[in-house]
Amino acid sequence: MIKPTEKIWHNGEFIDWDDAKVHVLTHALHYGTSVFEGIRCYDTCRGPAIFRLPEHVRRMYESAKIYRMLDPGFSQDEIVQACKDVTSVNGLKSCYIRPVLFRGFGDVGVRSLDNPIEFYIACWEWGRYLGSEALEQGVNVCVSSWTRIAPNTLPAIAKVAANYMNSQLILMEANLHGYTEGIALDASGYVSEGSGENIFLVRDGIIYTPPLGTSVLPGITRDCVVRLAVDLGYELKEQAIPREWLYIADELFFTGTAAEVTPIRSVDQIEVGNGGRGPITHHIQSEFLAITEGSAEDRFGWLSVLGTRNSVAA
Repeated sequence: MIKPTEKIWHNGEFIDWDDAKVHVLTHALHYGTSVFEGIRCYDTCRGPAIFRLPEHVRRMYESAKIYRMLDPGFSQDEIVQACKDVTSVNGLKSCYIRPVLFRGFGDVGVRSLDNPIEFYIACWEWGRYLGSEALEQGVNVCVSSWTRIAPNTLPAIAKVAANYMNSQLILMEANLHGYTEGIALDASGYVSEGSGENIFLVRDGIIYTPPLGTSVLPGITRDCVVRLAVDLGYELKEQAIPREWLYIADELFFTGTAAEVTPIRSVDQIEVGNGGRGPITHHIQSEFLAITEGSAEDRFGWLSVLGTRNSVAA
């Protein structure tokens, strides 16, 4: 259950949380015509810091461009600042930030080019997406019977609401069978991603991840892990991964803004490696969390610090 904050940003103005409402005939409600982002703000020793904010905003604008929602009325720089402002005005040290841009009330037909564009940014307190213990112990997953969207059906690289109906089917099926998450295959039968996470596989010391052509979202955290892995001296390959590699992998882990770096301990009840967090996963996870939480140097420039906390000595 979301704990309400005081203010939400709407089309350049701050409004009360309870006033953030839309009409029942809003186009996005009927046809899924909305693009959005999920962004974390971490409580660091230097103050609240938003993780890879410009990159998230850029991806959101690219998703909007694909769907011909080209004129949201604000520049990317203005939205970057608005994300900072909504976090600050609500007095949150750590939170989840949700910008969402959608086609509003107007024409109720499938055609939507004349509908107004609405832009909201909300934030709220949110813990570990898959549970705090998952970061250490890992999660049990299954291969879903649902396939990820095929090429030239819906654009997989766009973070659009409509795509997440596929994600919901993957996750609901997994949960109903007692698993934390599901892994979907692409239209050719190769490993794609989880319902809301990218996936990495370790075998014989080499890290593998599916390429963007396998219907995966170009995850911001995915990019972080690719850069971290190379920086830490690991060999990393982007290539098609057959399903059976999931069962013989030495290590598996999910990545995502919400999931961060979460180990996978079993797939279809087959234990991965030793059934826990593997050493390479642990190494990358530790480096990632140290940077995002401010205990290590932000050597990649991933954090947008909002201000210094008074409780921290200079």
